[in-house]
Amino acid sequence: MEIAFWGVRGSIPAPGPSTVRYGGNTSCVSLRPKNGGLIVLDCGTGARNLGMTLMEGVFGQGRGEASILLSHAHWDHIQGFPFFVPLYQPGNRFHIFGGAQSSAMLEGILEGQMAPQYFPVQTLKNMGAGIDIAAIDEGAAFQVAGCTVRARTNPHGRAGALAFRIEDGAQSVVYASDAGYDPSGPPPASVDLYRGADILIHDSTYTPEDGRRYADRGFSSVENAVDAAIAGRVKRLVLFHYDQDYSDAEVDGLCARGRRLLDERGGREIELTGAAEGATLAI
Repeated sequence: MEIAFWGVRGSIPAPGPSTVRYGGNTSCVSLRPKNGGLIVLDCGTGARNLGMTLMEGVFGQGRGEASILLSHAHWDHIQGFPFFVPLYQPGNRFHIFGGAQSSAMLEGILEGQMAPQYFPVQTLKNMGAGIDIAAIDEGAAFQVAGCTVRARTNPHGRAGALAFRIEDGAQSVVYASDAGYDPSGPPPASVDLYRGADILIHDSTYTPEDGRRYADRGFSSVENAVDAAIAGRVKRLVLFHYDQDYSDAEVDGLCARGRRLLDERGGREIELTGAAEGATLAI
């Protein structure tokens, strides 16, 4: 599998000279299984650049197909959706999965941000591409692009956010953005989802100090991410969803601190990577 990062920030885009190396776009990750399909994890503002890149290939010819997994519908995870150009190309096909009480509710959430008060161009119903939308049943695995996907809700403020485990044969990637655990750490269902993953992409919004200061916001600190990786005995931890106010230098410090915490807490064998816009990882 190949993983590419298109947006790694949380809450609001943060472009500017202090965020050049890690990037300022919000959450969007693409995953290509070995069969050549495409899975998109969240549609923050990073989805815009992903979409323009895809238009250079079969999606620009109306022959593309992809699945989009939405962890939740906070704006930093869906704001790029109306600007994802392949959705406007007739002939393309998209399968959208997310957390909601019903598929109709999930469709209403996506349609809501495209109301004329917020968005001047189109609505979901006349984008051009074929789109089907399905709410996820957490209790059941499902197939996406030849991969097996399982989802669990992590605590995140009042609404929660889905974490996804994507298995392509023996390879596994877990995406766990926007997780705000209580002081006891990740719940057993989350640890089970993470267990043994080749890559765990985990919310690392804050330093431990800021995590304690802003505990009510429902995010993880790098310390929480390290504890989740050790509990799940994953092979590589990827820090993700950095606070919009953190400069590149501060994210460097976050990564260095994560490495020290892993070494101190029995996770020396776990690799650590700081997600950066434009970077790719392969399993």
